[in-house]
Amino acid sequence: MFEQHITPRFSETDALGHINNTVVPVWFEQARRPVFKLFTPDLDPGKWRLIIARIEVDFVGELHYGTDVVIRTSVDNVGNTSFRVAQEVWQQGKVRVKGLATLVHYDYQTQRSKPIPDYIREQLAQHRSE
Repeated sequence: MFEQHITPRFSETDALGHINNTVVPVWFEQARRPVFKLFTPDLDPGKWRLIIARIEVDFVGELHYGTDVVIRTSVDNVGNTSFRVAQEVWQQGKVRVKGLATLVHYDYQTQRSKPIPDYIREQLAQHRSE
């Protein structure tokens, strides 16, 4: 499991003083960075090998400005060419948001998905959900 600590910015709040719902998918993307590095260690966009096929975000509690959050990221399921990442946003010891993202190992030259190499599959397995 990976953990990312984020200090919410004032600009990320809505008129009610909550963290705006549009912010969380951006946080989730940032917290997937260690997963991206498994496929592209230097994060060079010219060598990028992933596309996002689906995201789901479930808001189960309010997020507030002024208190840091922790995003926990784990690998939920690995298929032949794709895998799913499970994420949670925690604030003040409680899960406030849950998310799932399906990522596809992709060859931009052929415009096709391709099998996830065994060495990456092994690394993904080290970060499986408990």
